[in-house]
Amino acid sequence: MAGTEHPSRRDNVYVVITTYNRAGYLEALLESIRALRPAPRGVVVVDNASTDATASVIAAARDACAALPVPLPVIHHRLERNVGGAGGFSAGVARALQEGAAWMWLMDDDVTAVPGAIGAFGPWMEKYDALVGRRYDADGEPFFWQHRFSTFLGFPLPVVGDVFKHTNEFPTNVGCFEGMLVHADAVVAVGLPDPRFFITWDDAVYGWQVSLTRPVMYVNEFVLHKVRRQRSLDLKFRHLNDSSDLSRFYVMRNRGLVAHYLRAHGAFNPVGFALGTLLTAAKEFFRLAAVEKTVHGTAELWKGWRESRTILADPAWEPMPPLTPGTPPSHHPEQK
Repeated sequence: MAGTEHPSRRDNVYVVITTYNRAGYLEALLESIRALRPAPRGVVVVDNASTDATASVIAAARDACAALPVPLPVIHHRLERNVGGAGGFSAGVARALQEGAAWMWLMDDDVTAVPGAIGAFGPWMEKYDALVGRRYDADGEPFFWQHRFSTFLGFPLPVVGDVFKHTNEFPTNVGCFEGMLVHADAVVAVGLPDPRFFITWDDAVYGWQVSLTRPVMYVNEFVLHKVRRQRSLDLKFRHLNDSSDLSRFYVMRNRGLVAHYLRAHGAFNPVGFALGTLLTAAKEFFRLAAVEKTVHGTAELWKGWRESRTILADPAWEPMPPLTPGTPPSHHPEQK
């Protein structure tokens, strides 16, 4: 029928943010989202039981976005306890799907959005269901992120060189929840992000699972600024940032979950995976010595590895299930 408007595949984008006790960073991020043109359809802020001014920051952003010429809904999805980035994104994706999102743009709280980011994604949204855009670091320089996941090692390997020298899209098989844009169809096929990871490895494994059924594309458009400064070491082919004892524990502990996902998809090689675990530990030892100038933290690596063995030995473990098309998932059990 003449004059009938058809929804674009670029429409209905929800921004999904996971935050915990970073009210200052969150305020800057929400201000940048308010300036996005074209604008998203809505914003879901998953609050991991923050104890700082997070609630008031979200309330102020909700009021400011409601006053826009086209109001932008800001949903405060508060959890009863801190379930980490993985649990936060699991809850946030579920909530966005309940709100009717076609696309979910996932991000941590320590970034800001480039004003034209959603429009920049547009051409690729017509072709693909999973996209990762480029980021600037805290100094305004390109942030290194170009990897491919080795199933033999169970480990993401950096891809050296300029992957955009001859093209503006680079096919990968990993995800990054600091800026990954994922379509609801991909989420239905894979299921929600796995909250059992808490932090670390969750996005890499999720992107790999998506890549088993459809392309995951790293695209030559800068869409985010990283604003939190970290100590780092320039290795020429990548930057190695500082970490924390919590991250050190989970980077080793979650090897057990990575192994289970590889097994679930018939891609687990015990020899290669053991080598990948050694590489993971070596990388963390090097990070401690070269970036953080200490040896404190090695106990957390050892503790995490021991727990990974317990996880790996669990005969009842099951991967996150795919979703039922057309049926939004129920609210995350930690929702308040």
